[in-house]
Amino acid sequence: MENGDVPEDANEHCPGTLSESAGKADACEGCPNQQACATAPKGPDPDLVAIAERMATVKHKILVLSGKGGVGKSTFSAQLSFALAALDFQVGLLDIDICGPSIPKMLGLEGQDIHQSNLGWSPVYVESNLGVMSIGFMLPNPDEAVIWRGPRKNGLIKQFLKDVYWGELDVLVVDAPPGTSDEHISIVQCLQATGLDGAIIVTTPQQVSLIDVRKEVSFCKKVGVPVLGVVENMSGLAQPLSDFRFAKITETGEQNDVTEWALQYMRDKAPELLNLIALSEVFDSSGGGAAKMCREMGVPFLGKVPLDPQLCRAAEEGRSCFVDQRCTASAPALKSIIEKLLQNQGLSQMAKENGA
Repeated sequence: MENGDVPEDANEHCPGTLSESAGKADACEGCPNQQACATAPKGPDPDLVAIAERMATVKHKILVLSGKGGVGKSTFSAQLSFALAALDFQVGLLDIDICGPSIPKMLGLEGQDIHQSNLGWSPVYVESNLGVMSIGFMLPNPDEAVIWRGPRKNGLIKQFLKDVYWGELDVLVVDAPPGTSDEHISIVQCLQATGLDGAIIVTTPQQVSLIDVRKEVSFCKKVGVPVLGVVENMSGLAQPLSDFRFAKITETGEQNDVTEWALQYMRDKAPELLNLIALSEVFDSSGGGAAKMCREMGVPFLGKVPLDPQLCRAAEEGRSCFVDQRCTASAPALKSIIEKLLQNQGLSQMAKENGA
């Protein structure tokens, strides 16, 4: 109804919990919710006004979500931000994974501090056009556990949105925790009125992950957040054959390293093999993987990214996978996904204007 929600145990003709007359109207007499309604704050949340003003200088806002933890969501957020910055966009990366902030490490910013100016909190910058904000910068010890209930988490998210001075941004990437909890509801409520472009959902191919991704898609549909697409990460192991280690297993189960022998044998007998990429299915994708799920749920499928040890190393070292030739298996896949995303989001014209 127009004046807000009506509790299930409310009196007949309840004016609604958000109405100015909530708890005060004649219909409220004797209602078990009368005192709570009368004393609850009315009108728009003043923080939302401040957030809208701060976000007015941000052209595009993209959430990165996952149904489960450990699927590579933060790695994708970091590499997406690196890639957009390399295209000369002004990029911000906001880490709202309050209890598990991994973005500072993945951007090579561990040990950095937040500074404050008369304009607000200043992001920590990787490059002049790539700024980062995370609770990880606020912890006195990186091993410190954040044990907060929902309201305190939501308060910090609001503070990030209204107090961080990003300046003019082309894109704000928001790395969210896995699942559909308080942080997700809070970020959607805060950003929806400011022009939230939508969400990218990251998954792995097996059904145990896709079950939760379906819930993530359902969450987005219920709260009105467009699904920009789903990324299937760790879609099989892909690694140059020359990077593998080889072993012989003894009858007692011990491993004897024969890597040097195997590589030398290939150099002598079949050197062309050393230029091949070896592929292996790590997670069971016999159920059709993310592509099939996207067809069934009517959401875009952005593509697959293989499990690439070199990409894992880039994340550990806090660097972009696009700046050298080491991530031969994963970088082209990520680049293709990001190009597709740019087309979907109308950012391609800005990329052309920037000469990218």
